[in-house]
Amino acid sequence: MRMIAVTGHMDLAEGTERLLRAALPALLTELTAGADGLTGLSCLAPGADSVFAEAVLAAGGTLEVVLPFHDYRGSLADPAVRERFDRLVAAASEVTVEPYPQASLAAFEAANSALLKRADALVAVWDGLPPAKGGGTATTVAEARAAGLPVHVLWPEGARRASAR
Repeated sequence: MRMIAVTGHMDLAEGTERLLRAALPALLTELTAGADGLTGLSCLAPGADSVFAEAVLAAGGTLEVVLPFHDYRGSLADPAVRERFDRLVAAASEVTVEPYPQASLAAFEAANSALLKRADALVAVWDGLPPAKGGGTATTVAEARAAGLPVHVLWPEGARRASAR
């Protein structure tokens, strides 16, 4: 079983999720060549994490989820994001919740570290820029590389972030 974790931007510009949905199947096929299956590891954040989780399930893989804090679902204000989250949690074979009562940088960093400890490789949906603040995709990529974990950056032509940096 090949265990693939994801980290990526939440603030994807319009059209970027479509680009990721088109690119992920080939990358997942490449990363699982010769393996006896695929398990995707995700925190199910809006954006890249959720698109990755959907791609894993569409590829016939299993999904394992690590949530950064107790009421993660309650922090999702958008009803469409909450519905997607609920659907993915219901499809997961395992859901682990980090022992943090609320959102914090420590909670998100702990969840990302938990993913990396279980992974054989990391898919980073990342524009390659350094972090604007602590934590986040760039920090997770650096942690994976420092641990010797293979990192596969996915940022398709035309992908953009919604927020100005």
